[in-house]
Amino acid sequence: MKILVIGESCIDKFVYGFIQDRKCPEAPAFILSPNDTIENMGMAANTLANVRSLGVDCDILTNDQTIIKERFVESSSNYLLLRVDHNESNVKRLKRNWIEGALREGHYDAVIISDYNKGLIAEEDIQYICNNHKLTFLDTKKILGDFCLGASYININNFEYSKSKPFIDEDAFYEKLVITLGPKGCKYKDKIYPVEKTEVIDQVGAGDTFIAALAVKFLENNQIHESIEFANLCATKAVKKKGVVAVKK
Repeated sequence: MKILVIGESCIDKFVYGFIQDRKCPEAPAFILSPNDTIENMGMAANTLANVRSLGVDCDILTNDQTIIKERFVESSSNYLLLRVDHNESNVKRLKRNWIEGALREGHYDAVIISDYNKGLIAEEDIQYICNNHKLTFLDTKKILGDFCLGASYININNFEYSKSKPFIDEDAFYEKLVITLGPKGCKYKDKIYPVEKTEVIDQVGAGDTFIAALAVKFLENNQIHESIEFANLCATKAVKKKGVVAVKK
């Protein structure tokens, strides 16, 4: 089995530290004393890492420009104090011939589109990919529309779905939408797939883990219901750890 991931990648940087008792004299702000820094590849690159960690060969088409998401976190509580995003406005759109060549020559069993809407892939690119590969899993930050009707399955969180809902024909998307519901699990068609109650340490990257696991399991058994249950399980593993992680079976 082999999967292609297409989408924007970043470096997820976490700076952990303790808040000092004294306040900043220049402004009403905390003073953080760093004691640890963790860096991992994030976004589409995290999806790639999870696919590989789950035992499936995987390639990626992603941005050349380095996006960095830098988070400053209070160590004892894991409370996010501040996030600074670097270089996210400099992403260049993928050349169509690169996409065409990958689909034609890569012999991929599935394609995961991990679209963070930073400019790497346009709506027409998503439409082309979905219409020219037999098995596509789409996770996009764009408002849903007819351009993604060719996708096999669309992973979207409930908040993003609420923004797209007024603009789509729900009947046309009924068999495609896998809607994640946070601690309540996810919904497919009219069925809720719950997750076990767990202590959430960090939610960053859990969506990447979910769609990676969904695609991997579906390739193994061609059963969407079992694939959703497996994706729920993997995402639950991911939120139990600090930072961005690649889970194993």
